[in-house]
Amino acid sequence: MLKKAYLNDKPDKETLKARLKEQADLLFVNQNRIKEKHLPVVVLVEGWGTAGKGTLIGKVINNIDPRFYKVATFDMPTELEKRYPFLYRYFEALPEAGKFRFYNTGWMNEVVMSRLNGTMSDSEYEKTIDSIRRFERQLTDNGYLVLKFFMHISKDEQKKRIENLDKDIDTKWRISDGDIWQNKHYKKCEDIFEKYLEDTDNSAAPWYIVDAKSEKWTLLQVFERMNEGIDIALQNSSLAVPLLQNTFPLQKMPKLSEVSLEGKELTDEEYKEKLDELQARLSDLHNRLYRKRVPLIIAYEGWDAAGKGGNIKRIAEALDPRGYEVHPIASPEPHEKSRHYLWRFWTRLPKDGHVAIFDRTWYGRVMVERIEGFCSENDWKRAYNEINEFEKELDNWGAVIIKFWVQIDKDTQLARFTDRQNTPEKQWKITDEDWRNREKWDVYEEAIDEMIAKTSTKFAPWYILESVDKKYARVKALQIIIDALEKKLK
Repeated sequence: MLKKAYLNDKPDKETLKARLKEQADLLFVNQNRIKEKHLPVVVLVEGWGTAGKGTLIGKVINNIDPRFYKVATFDMPTELEKRYPFLYRYFEALPEAGKFRFYNTGWMNEVVMSRLNGTMSDSEYEKTIDSIRRFERQLTDNGYLVLKFFMHISKDEQKKRIENLDKDIDTKWRISDGDIWQNKHYKKCEDIFEKYLEDTDNSAAPWYIVDAKSEKWTLLQVFERMNEGIDIALQNSSLAVPLLQNTFPLQKMPKLSEVSLEGKELTDEEYKEKLDELQARLSDLHNRLYRKRVPLIIAYEGWDAAGKGGNIKRIAEALDPRGYEVHPIASPEPHEKSRHYLWRFWTRLPKDGHVAIFDRTWYGRVMVERIEGFCSENDWKRAYNEINEFEKELDNWGAVIIKFWVQIDKDTQLARFTDRQNTPEKQWKITDEDWRNREKWDVYEEAIDEMIAKTSTKFAPWYILESVDKKYARVKALQIIIDALEKKLK
């Protein structure tokens, strides 16, 4: 694949100069087009040491409005960054719609360096490649343009650049030990690069191998590929994305109408005894969770007034406040809405050994956004698989994922709505939107049944909490969390 770098002949000096100006002017025009059409553009620049990655990015951004791009530079992950999922920092850096984000190396560099230094096994490599393929496909499926450039130079050219940089005290610092090692083991590195490029090349986010021997020729190749990619992406922006078949094993779940709410209650005495016992056990498990660096993610969905807040409160009471965070999820803020819909959840993930509790979740995509028309039918149908993939990333990371649906019936909801409306201290809990959503109960129930059926995987199953008696639901939630943690920590 690296041989592609030399398939196109470099033009003569005058032609090169004319084409460079033409393509630079066109990129400036295209930057305005992506701003108007809200197209987010990810530009990943990888390549050999001393190939000029930073110089290239600097030359490119000099031709676009500085208000509409950012550059992210990634070294190998720090000890803190290693406590998050592999893709966390790359997802966090995603651009808003209508803007560029340049990655000065990224997920490729992290993988190939891990392979070269022997810290990533063959099985880990295959799992990571699957994650990267899903990551890049999700981006393009959700309207991102992903441009991937690999800057290629020969062994002799790399050696010459290292020697030239080494001669000047002001440039000597630019040579790393890794550059020298790379040149000494050029063939080994080339084989690793080649395999990675082949494994992650695809039609939606192809690799462009850039002949990086000459600075101006390098820049022209990148300009042309960027302009071509933007033009194609804008032409295809209105096309629906093919839906993928779910490949993850599912657990059979009952429909909500099949869930019995009768007899699911506790006396005050039973509740207090069980609550004290279970909270003490969860407190002990939280310490073990931290010691063994196991992340825990608890996701709450349920009917309005079902008792999610009180349930979360009883879980949180048992946890060390330094080791958990509760995330109440409302409508996305403008900066969240202009990114991939999972971005605001990726960026709220806990460190390993910590707990994140989500009051409302990424499942809004297939409930509220679906029913209220905030996304297209293609978007929400595609989301089932995307959500399963997201949760699989968390599972691969080692997280315990527990998803609760808090269930009540319509009569119970009406009684709680009425109580909130008639009690001054509780009126803040009830809104006109709650009443409007209640009118769509049957439509929501149909969507929820489909959601639970299509996303209750073996690694992230749904649990139904019968919450006509809130005390019963709280105790059941605690017991489910304890059982899951004990199983994991064994």
